[in-house]
Amino acid sequence: MKLSRRAWRTGMASVLLGTAASAFALNTATITGSVLSPDCLSYRVQGICYWLYCTLTGCTVRTSVKVQHYIPDAVVSSYSNTGENPWVEVRAMSMPNPTAQGGGDGTTNEEHENNLAKFKNADVIGHPGATFFSEFVSQLGYSCAGAGTAFMPYLLSTLDTVAWRYNIPESVYPEALIPGMREIGTRTGLNLWGNVYPRGGLLHHVDDYKAAAVVAQRAGDIVTRRGQVHVYQPLLANASAGYWPAGALVESDASTGKWQELTPRLSSSCGVFPHNNVRIQAQQGDYAWALWRPYSCCQRRGQVFLGSTDFN
Repeated sequence: MKLSRRAWRTGMASVLLGTAASAFALNTATITGSVLSPDCLSYRVQGICYWLYCTLTGCTVRTSVKVQHYIPDAVVSSYSNTGENPWVEVRAMSMPNPTAQGGGDGTTNEEHENNLAKFKNADVIGHPGATFFSEFVSQLGYSCAGAGTAFMPYLLSTLDTVAWRYNIPESVYPEALIPGMREIGTRTGLNLWGNVYPRGGLLHHVDDYKAAAVVAQRAGDIVTRRGQVHVYQPLLANASAGYWPAGALVESDASTGKWQELTPRLSSSCGVFPHNNVRIQAQQGDYAWALWRPYSCCQRRGQVFLGSTDFN
């Protein structure tokens, strides 16, 4: 009886350890479940929209409620080893190729060496939780559509070799050369995490988490703008009557977008970089965040959109 009980305990321990290991793996199910975040959603009534509604008997002005909320458009992964995106199901999208191999820190971690040089790959892939998110937000009222398409690759740094690995041509841009331009944090506030430019995977940093966050911000900066000198697809929607999509992401400005950490620590809240929250250093140098961006919209109630009024 003792042997069978011991065997049962051993078996249960193995199951629990296996469950714990799988729970820390970033997979599609975990990412999808992370959209249930009221803090990231930030749903609010923003104003009133006015519509001209016409029939054969005449025209009237109708109104509808204008709402604003954030939408998880994409998962942004920032990781050291090429081909090892922490989101396991999409890892095959960014495997090493003849022009993009290796990665990680610039030294062998010997104590006498300067280990500040780091390199991060970055992938921006459409958030897989769109359907689940729509069901969640519909309970609050009218909701807006986002720009992202699930599993769509908007940026894979392994395909953006020249710009991402050699900083060509952005290494000579004014934003990359002039101190104080496009920085994440400030020197006066003693919370400077790094520079947005040049928007590549190379940087010098003593903190791996902060280095990964800077690279994620760079990737988000690229995909939320058109006409950038990178190999990517813009993560942007077109404005229309009664629909105001998110625009360009700006560092440290939550009104343009905010980040939800997915790994190494799954967070239920969103914020911007820099922040003072717990910063866990990933053992393999792999991190991922969901990028939430603000959208405003109102229900169409007529043929012609006359305008809108915001409450504040």
